[in-house]
Amino acid sequence: MTLPAAAFIPAAGFGTRMRPLTLTQPKPLIALGGAPLLDRAIGLARDAGVARIAVNAHHLGDRIVAHLAGTGIAVSVEEPDILDTGGGLKAALPLLGPADPVLTLNPDVLYLGPNPVRALSGAWRDGSIDALLLVVPLDRAAGRSRGDFDVAPDGRIRRGGDAVYAGAQLIRPGVLADWPDRVFGLNPVWDALIARDRIRAVVYPGHWHDVGTPQALSDAEAALAAARP
Repeated sequence: MTLPAAAFIPAAGFGTRMRPLTLTQPKPLIALGGAPLLDRAIGLARDAGVARIAVNAHHLGDRIVAHLAGTGIAVSVEEPDILDTGGGLKAALPLLGPADPVLTLNPDVLYLGPNPVRALSGAWRDGSIDALLLVVPLDRAAGRSRGDFDVAPDGRIRRGGDAVYAGAQLIRPGVLADWPDRVFGLNPVWDALIARDRIRAVVYPGHWHDVGTPQALSDAEAALAAARP
């Protein structure tokens, strides 16, 4: 098992789908089950033994900075422009130190099952790949109507199919450091790795909720309450 030494949690987005809640607070600070989404993601990383954590901030970023003050978590403030998912991670790499691979963990999801970081770590094969995505079958993914990838038995992926990206991955920082753009998403990075056969996926064994809209937040609250003993 490869436990990542560093994690990046994206917290800079505008949360457009979560409006009107995100007009006055950043989406990662919206509470689920009594705790901010950001804190839940931080808890998963820390529970898995991740030593260094960084987040980015842009939309209402001062609130993210204030929320994390005194926690030891580094914040990459994106100004004047937001850098998208790939660019945000690339800009935060100096805060993460020499970790290889780096964990990325989206805060706006709910995992009902084992720690997703441990699921990824147990499937990482050092040297043979540059990224490992956590996916979940569409029939165990609440809040999604279509999948992202088709996953072969050996973990190879291609676009299409009913496997939903579950918001967590391990990725080698060199892939991002060498990317030529400043503002870019992760999808073109994944496509480049698919073309080079340097990316795999592992299936999450539990259930998963997208927490991207007010209705999805309500559904996730209900699912979380039902799962408690």
